Amino acid sequence: MNDREMDYREVLAYWFGRLPLKPDDMDDRLKLWYGFDSATDTVIRERFGALVEAALAGSCASWEREALSRLALIIVLDQFTRNIYRGRAGAFAGDDRALALALDAIDRGMDREVGLLERAFYYMPLQHAEDLAAQELSVRVTEQLDAECLAAFEDFSGEQASYARDHRDVIARFGRFPHRNTALGRESTEEELAYLAGDAPTYGQSPAEER
Repeated sequence: MNDREMDYREVLAYWFGRLPLKPDDMDDRLKLWYGFDSATDTVIRERFGALVEAALAGSCASWEREALSRLALIIVLDQFTRNIYRGRAGAFAGDDRALALALDAIDRGMDREVGLLERAFYYMPLQHAEDLAAQELSVRVTEQLDAECLAAFEDFSGEQASYARDHRDVIARFGRFPHRNTALGRESTEEELAYLAGDAPTYGQSPAEER
């Protein structure tokens, strides 16, 4: 598949539904974005699997040019991978490219060319990065997003800011996300094992949650 075989708007239409999003849309969107549902994983795999493979191979370069098409590419690399390869190393295979695209977009101001709620997904690669500088930036931009968000969406934006701080704190403590260790073939330290034995979040990506 090349970047001409699927329109980036198909990705955005699936992920966001109608734009701009309305408060009444949020329940369904949140289930799609943050629910750990095997049926959703299957739909994304069947509908977008070839696109994900192409993006991971470096295709879809033309999608980088505009704010909305770049956002679609980030969603493919940073979100669809987590559905298709849940609990496996492939879930994180697009993270480096997604992070590079997000950082470049922020430098250019491209993130501010899309709506506030869509902008949250420009910032997700920062939250997923095993890099403290990226995590600190994640907190700053997500808190700014929360400050700008309309009252009707403040629950969503507030949770985004809270999640950003939580992710930052894990990286500040361990330098990586311990819940990824098994999937990535990394040996956990004693401190990480103690952390994982507690009520540590896995964000839907522990091997036990693989579907």
